[in-house]
Amino acid sequence: MQEMADILGHLPIKLLTLEDFPEIGDIPEPGDTLKENAFIKAETVYRLTGLPALADDTGLEVDALNGEPGVHSSRYSGENATFDDNCRKMLSELDGLSLTDRTARFRTVVAFVTADEKTWTEGVVEGTILDHKKGDGGFGYDPIFYYPPLQKTFAQLEKVEKNSVSHRGKALRNFCGILEKRININSSQT
Repeated sequence: MQEMADILGHLPIKLLTLEDFPEIGDIPEPGDTLKENAFIKAETVYRLTGLPALADDTGLEVDALNGEPGVHSSRYSGENATFDDNCRKMLSELDGLSLTDRTARFRTVVAFVTADEKTWTEGVVEGTILDHKKGDGGFGYDPIFYYPPLQKTFAQLEKVEKNSVSHRGKALRNFCGILEKRININSSQT
């Protein structure tokens, strides 16, 4: 939520979260793609609140694993998997592969739903999966996802630094451009 507030905060909108609507609860993510899951979440929130809704879904795609875990990233090692469980499974699956064979990317899809619009954006960050964890920050696969331009894992990046290069940050900035145009169009029509 903070990353979203930082990126969209200059716009004349009020951001609400699912914490503002506890009656919604957890939203199932049965989609086969990140885009499907992002839209399932946004459409559910819009339907239940009547408010424009923004939702995202993120996955890690590893080339040596044919794009897996992808849409199943949070459940890679089982339905109740922890971040550590998922990292351990990933490291085990890639054991013995050289660094050059461990290419991967984080991908985030942001979906936006209103009464008259459905749109989406995407953010992608290319990197490599290390053979061990490095860094204490972040969450999920951050300790094993190495970002070559900064020569650090995502878990080693400061929050502001990560937000400036992250897949989610890119998707939100792309969405921000769409929303800025929408707000300007609506402002000019009044």
